[in-house]
Amino acid sequence: MDSSSLSSALDSKVEGDAGELHVLAVDDSVVERLFLERMLKDSEYKVTTAENGVRALEYLGLLGDAGEGAQNKTDLKVNLIITDYCMPGMTGYELLKKIKEISYLKEIPVVIMSSENIPTRIEKCLEEGAEEFMLKPIQQSDVKRLRCHVKSLNQPSPGRLCLGRYYCDL
Repeated sequence: MDSSSLSSALDSKVEGDAGELHVLAVDDSVVERLFLERMLKDSEYKVTTAENGVRALEYLGLLGDAGEGAQNKTDLKVNLIITDYCMPGMTGYELLKKIKEISYLKEIPVVIMSSENIPTRIEKCLEEGAEEFMLKPIQQSDVKRLRCHVKSLNQPSPGRLCLGRYYCDL
């Protein structure tokens, strides 16, 4: 099977699964965004991408006359948002803050990723409500670990606790 056939098969599999998890992936770098999208799809996530924070907010229905009254936007069924920290116009941190301000979105887990390991930045994001801060380049093991954040919303897993890069058996 050639790569385009494989890509089509993966895309149709992801779009066809009724119980799939939907991730909104935000990164201003086309290469990073495509790489992240492919890894997420390989892990059987449904993926929507946005090239910046403003586009992500548009997708979530938070721009224009939307805002707090746009309860119908919950039909989007986004289970997780993963965003780059350093983006022009609006940082991942600013996007996180806007999402956590909206009552019907604040329970959606947000993961921040960055190539810069700056402890004060990491702490600030976690204090504002980010589920995790991942260092780039993102690995396939990082993508697999995202499920522990999503499951905590729908069905808590009593057997494991996700702590950043570590799992603890309970």
